[in-house]
Amino acid sequence: MTPNEIPAPYPHWMLREIYQQPETLQATLDRYVANGSFREDVCLPLRNWLLAAPGEIVITASGSSRHAGMVAELLLEEMSGFAVDVEYASEFCYRSERSMKNASVLVVSQSGETADTLAALRKAAAAGHGTMAITNLSGSTMALEATVSFPTEAGKERAIPATKSFTAQLMNLYLLSLLAAEQKGMIDPGSLRSGLKSAAALPALIEGQLAGWESQVRTVASRYTAASSFLFLGRGVHYPIAKEGALKLKESAYLHAEGYPSGELKHGPNALVSATLPLVMLATLDRTDTESIERYERVLSLMADMRKQDATIIAIANVGDTDVARLADDVISVEATSEALLPICEVIPLQIFAYCMAILHGIDVDHPRNLVKAVVQE
Repeated sequence: MTPNEIPAPYPHWMLREIYQQPETLQATLDRYVANGSFREDVCLPLRNWLLAAPGEIVITASGSSRHAGMVAELLLEEMSGFAVDVEYASEFCYRSERSMKNASVLVVSQSGETADTLAALRKAAAAGHGTMAITNLSGSTMALEATVSFPTEAGKERAIPATKSFTAQLMNLYLLSLLAAEQKGMIDPGSLRSGLKSAAALPALIEGQLAGWESQVRTVASRYTAASSFLFLGRGVHYPIAKEGALKLKESAYLHAEGYPSGELKHGPNALVSATLPLVMLATLDRTDTESIERYERVLSLMADMRKQDATIIAIANVGDTDVARLADDVISVEATSEALLPICEVIPLQIFAYCMAILHGIDVDHPRNLVKAVVQE
């Protein structure tokens, strides 16, 4: 196979890399977890970084990596009690010294070379903050310059839209949240084992759904080729995934899309809602989690209100959810898992949706216009 040849049977690298996600998630897990426990040989630097953190963490990133950081903010705060802020790397690197918090700084970057994120890392290091870099390349500049490197195992990503690198970042950040919870005594051994067991089951869970997702999404996407704008809606840890879904559609299919917290829809964006502007609503849930159930019930209520406004709704929901099916025009089904891991599952159908919409519009999805894989110059 030549360097630029796409491996059969995939017509594009983006689709190939979407299908690689079970193996890349498994590779990331294998690097940091063995026999249901953290591998201390590779996790000790991560533990030491968390131990040295002053109680607050700033995550700085751009694009898809920032959306991964937004998921991490909620997981870290919920699981460990760390105070977490997520900042645009392009803004953080211009902060004055006196405005910088007494916090450890975590940078997230697929390439490890993104110009503004690297500038943010260097600014934090110069100010004496402990730094950690989550990158796809252990030999990247960020990985080498950070206090601690925490690489994913996504492998080389050829398509410009981030797919497998994004879900690998989410896995790293989920593991970091469990480590932080253990470090701070916020999780008991049984719950920790359960969290790692759920993560271990995820690659096979996704593998078993990929072909069905592609089939479902191709059918759904064909119904929306005339739409020029979409609103993506999610609550809690699903809001960053709504933003990621919107970003994927923008960069892959050149369609206008915005991601909002579901509860913000009636605070302005609702004026845009009509039958010609589809809503993509994240309505999955973890039935073992009372807060997840409460979030889901509010999403159902909003969905019912939107139906009264003649909204067109595409929903990402649990397999067999008849309540969502009754309210949505189209449903893409996701097998249940824990609330903290649902973002990894539900973003993949959104990646496929962006891919299908791009193909239907005749776009070279691996090389979208005006974009590069790594923004190494501002």
